[in-house]
Amino acid sequence: MAKVKVEFINTCPCCAGYEECVKEVAGRFKDDVDVRIYHAGKDFDYLRQYGPVSKGTLIINGTKKFDNLSREIIEKAIEEAVGK
Repeated sequence: MAKVKVEFINTCPCCAGYEECVKEVAGRFKDDVDVRIYHAGKDFDYLRQYGPVSKGTLIINGTKKFDNLSREIIEKAIEEAVGK
């Protein structure tokens, strides 16, 4: 089975809490999940694929985007993607 690709675009200091949450939840499935964290203004790799982002955004497998985030939404999105 291919690994689940989890990307998080951190756009502001208040998104840092969500960044830690993504790392924590993905850490539970470390053999099944690849995590990539982008920081707006520092990292520009995501721009070509996702375009400009002005709000903290979680992206699963390059297709599912979540920009209205909470801990529950992050947990549910990653767990569903992994299938557990």
